[in-house]
Amino acid sequence: MRVLIAPDCFGGTLTAREAAEAIATGWHDAKPDDVVVQRPLADGGPGFVDVLHAALDGDIRYVTVTGPLGTPVEARYLQHHTNGTRTAYIESAEACGLHLIPAELRAESCETATTRGVGELVAAAAADNDVIVVGLGGSGTTDGGAGMLAALSDAAVDLTDMSLVAASDVENPLLGPHGAARTFGPQKGATPEAVERLEAKLAAMDVLTPVSNTPGAGAAGGLGAALLSLGATVESGAGLVRELTRLDAALDDTDLVITGEGSFDWQSLRGKLITAVAAGAADRAVPCLAIAGQVTVGRREMAAAGVQDAYSVSEHVGSVQKSIADARKSLIATAGHVARQWSR
Repeated sequence: MRVLIAPDCFGGTLTAREAAEAIATGWHDAKPDDVVVQRPLADGGPGFVDVLHAALDGDIRYVTVTGPLGTPVEARYLQHHTNGTRTAYIESAEACGLHLIPAELRAESCETATTRGVGELVAAAAADNDVIVVGLGGSGTTDGGAGMLAALSDAAVDLTDMSLVAASDVENPLLGPHGAARTFGPQKGATPEAVERLEAKLAAMDVLTPVSNTPGAGAAGGLGAALLSLGATVESGAGLVRELTRLDAALDDTDLVITGEGSFDWQSLRGKLITAVAAGAADRAVPCLAIAGQVTVGRREMAAAGVQDAYSVSEHVGSVQKSIADARKSLIATAGHVARQWSR
């Protein structure tokens, strides 16, 4: 039996590559005769650069930039040349990610965390590339991209002849009940009062007004809107990674697909990576399963998305705490359990 393993990262515990390796290990331990193929994925958020580097090779460039709290952090972008076109792939979370803000500081930093480092990454990449793709997701900021725009202005970066792409699967607008502040602000430590102050600040950014209702404007705390204001086009991050990692070729030659992420919830069904993988599997009448840290999606909803069944790591090992304490071991055990149920 040929099994394709194509997960996203598992929150703050395992990268997509680590998750794929753990699932493959658990499957091989249980069913050593099966052929297991790994295709770790990302949708523009954490892991975007690593996943594309594994698929495209290219060169990793290191840049010291301003982190979300204003202190220096080392970030990277991937430079890849093909058919005479030089493309830089940037993972915005490397410069403004929530993982860069200690949990105990999030409540006080949620209104001041900056995307300046993203602008510094774009400025560095603009020097010798024709296309810049900015992956959005996992941010700890809600500044509407103000920091990024300021950094680009300070560096006098001219993006006129540059193709700029915002890679994201978030469809939220900038403002309103489904906007950047009210939907994602609480996840970044914002109290209800702070959420309303952030909403007001975003609404006051005149440069973002023309694009505020565009799907994706609310991605990464409004960073999506700032990129749109610079003329960026929005592309599906999951779709882009699916194409560049040649996922479809792997789907053509498999009997079963395993995908997954940290939490399989309602947001997973809004065009995120799991649904992209499941759609590809459904097109080929190949069953698709999900393994996630936690599963809160009902069977009817997951079936509509093309996922035949989902398995919770925390339920398998007994608790969320146990699953996090040794995330790799827990995922290996869960994958072995799934293999014994599904392998022919």
